[in-house]
Amino acid sequence: MLGITAFGMLHTVISLIGMGAGFVALFARFRIGRDTRAGRVFVLFTALSAITGLFIYHHGGFGKPHVLSLATLAVLALGVWFERRGALRWQALRVASLLYTVALFFHFIPGLTETFTRVPVGGPLFDSPDDPQLAASVGAIALVFLVIGVVQWRQLRRLAGSASAPMAAAAPLQTK
Repeated sequence: MLGITAFGMLHTVISLIGMGAGFVALFARFRIGRDTRAGRVFVLFTALSAITGLFIYHHGGFGKPHVLSLATLAVLALGVWFERRGALRWQALRVASLLYTVALFFHFIPGLTETFTRVPVGGPLFDSPDDPQLAASVGAIALVFLVIGVVQWRQLRRLAGSASAPMAAAAPLQTK
């Protein structure tokens, strides 16, 4: 019906779990980190999503989606690396959280593309992955995530100034 294979469906389920966990972590403390269950699930399932995405060739050979998968893995690896340094430097935790937020945004690119070039069945919203309206939609979501990133950076900076770094890493963010 939607032209999706069993492997593609597995990849989609993995991606949705990763996205859901990312939003749970982001909404709970306005940051994503591996110090929470939701953060760990996000990192794991986002990595699995990127890895499984490398084996999907719906649009031909190696292409933009595969580059995005590699970029996602690189962003996650950097996030983990910075987060591990966080016990020593609060700035590293801020960078890790922002990198995880970027990885959450990356879910939207193939998500919008694959969903709305197939749905609604018989008359999808976008004609192809290169549709200018699709690019505009991804751009609008990028702006939303840019705002989230700026607010997140400011909140984490404020939190870092009000507590010692290791304690602040485990404390939930509270908005005033």
